[in-house]
Amino acid sequence: MFGTFQQSSLRIEVEASEETLAKSLTQVKELQNWLWFERFSIASLHGNVPGISDTLAPGTKLTGRIGLVTIQHEVELAEPNRVRFLLSQGIDGFHEWAWGNGWVQSRIEGISLLPISLGQTATLLSLKQYLRSQSE
Repeated sequence: MFGTFQQSSLRIEVEASEETLAKSLTQVKELQNWLWFERFSIASLHGNVPGISDTLAPGTKLTGRIGLVTIQHEVELAEPNRVRFLLSQGIDGFHEWAWGNGWVQSRIEGISLLPISLGQTATLLSLKQYLRSQSE
């Protein structure tokens, strides 16, 4: 992989409950609603068995595209207040989300040519705006 090693950890306050944050960060349809600048396709969701929920679970694979850059996301860990993606292609590393009542934290580490901290900031701001619009 070409690029430099980058790491960033950000935590922000949001006006949302733990349940709302869990839904926003673990439901594929919800991710697509607020992560508008990264289009996802599901590469594997429990073997693509019809009728299975679109809730992220270990082994779920998503392909994200930001312009011409493809980023593979594989769910490594899915817990009640945390989800961790292994990243490959455009970023080789991981992205971990943790949340609770009124806060969300994003931690990302990887090798990439992309400005990871800039993307992370845009992602958190997009989530915060989406949550604000849902509560109105």
